[in-house]
Amino acid sequence: MTAYDYDLFVIGGGSGGVRSARLAASMGRKVAIAEEFRYGGTCVIRGCVPKKLYVYASQFSEHFEDAAGFGWQVGESRFDWKALVAAKDREIARLEGLYRKGLDNAGATILESRAVLTGPNSVKLLATGETVTAERIVIAVGGHPTPHPDLPGHEHCITSNEAFDLPELPKSILIAGGGYIAVEFANIFHGLGVETTLIYRGKEILSRFDGDMRRGLHAAMEAKGIRILCEDVIKAVTLTDDGRRLAETKTGDTLAVDQVMLALGRAPNTAGLGLEAAGVKTDARGAILVDDYSRTNVPGIFALGDVTDRVQLTPVAIHEAMCFVETELRGNPVSPDHDLIATAVFSQPEIGTVGLTEEAAAQAHAELEVYRAEFRPMKATLSGRAEKTIMKLIVNAADRKVVGAHILGHDAGEMAQLLGISLKAGCTKDDFDRTMAVHPTAAEELVTMYQPSYRIRDGERV
Repeated sequence: MTAYDYDLFVIGGGSGGVRSARLAASMGRKVAIAEEFRYGGTCVIRGCVPKKLYVYASQFSEHFEDAAGFGWQVGESRFDWKALVAAKDREIARLEGLYRKGLDNAGATILESRAVLTGPNSVKLLATGETVTAERIVIAVGGHPTPHPDLPGHEHCITSNEAFDLPELPKSILIAGGGYIAVEFANIFHGLGVETTLIYRGKEILSRFDGDMRRGLHAAMEAKGIRILCEDVIKAVTLTDDGRRLAETKTGDTLAVDQVMLALGRAPNTAGLGLEAAGVKTDARGAILVDDYSRTNVPGIFALGDVTDRVQLTPVAIHEAMCFVETELRGNPVSPDHDLIATAVFSQPEIGTVGLTEEAAAQAHAELEVYRAEFRPMKATLSGRAEKTIMKLIVNAADRKVVGAHILGHDAGEMAQLLGISLKAGCTKDDFDRTMAVHPTAAEELVTMYQPSYRIRDGERV
């Protein structure tokens, strides 16, 4: 019998890697985990957590404006970018400490080093040059923002990684991309007082979301003062003598801004990982190929989270880690469930969504009932804000099952989490109709839309 240094070696200290290492170590397995940067991964260090903190910060400008409609006289306000960055850093340090504490309490060996594969069961720690062996290896190294190296002047641009720690808040910014990262940062910077422009090659932002959500958010963002340029791209970026950026676009415009941010997708962190030495297969984008149980083509090597490019969400990586432990260490095969994943875009207003968009559902089902409500939220009646809330339920007419739910409005992400339970349980529109409303709330619209707004039959609206 082969003797290994570890029962499990985890490469990557993000959400998926830490969860798999901690659970395995708590079961008495000999576990080591290696991280070259900081424990917590993209989500905690330079992703979801600092992003949401910055979203909160950017909302106060509107809160101050709205207060007057409710009788408050708010004095002169002033924003301190460096104070926000420092507060964010303190919270991230606290969370990183909790990740480390959890690993340490479980008995895992915590390594601060880049680790690369040298074979099917061996890993080299670059910090020390030591090579260790493991019966099982989990690769959970995540991804990184695409640097777009073919863009002339890309070196003068930032990505979401750098956006959190800029030495100064820019007066103006151009954000390239139409996905949730681009949209969220456009709202963040605008809320902090930055003149913001979003440029996107597609006809409408947020290509994978329901059409009503996309159009509704687009209109809301422009009403706030965010400039959105669709069907256009940046051709080149040059640096001026005074440190500003000149961005030349495909349509012939030249935009002068303080910063250009590229939010043009993310790529798996597989370069230089030693996958070839171990024989691990990847796809054309560099994502590690896995089966339904997160197993690579090499026995004993597994991959979790964004490095597999399945669903790039933190809870998904954690879920995949728990399934790995259940399958491999507890002998109870469990395949990660990637169906009906609720998600949110922390734009302003938010989007919360679960299930099929109207467009996708129209292709999947012969006949749909679409329930749609658009209204001014109660808070806006006194604040004077013109922003609208949109809610949609997509129902398969054949069995009345709700196959999609979409919300644009305040706290849409919170509602999407609960709607995820309903759709996962297979609830029908009749179940929604039987549910008593909570009044006065925006969410009550979800259970008081009794008649369909329209139907879709064979892909056509009728």
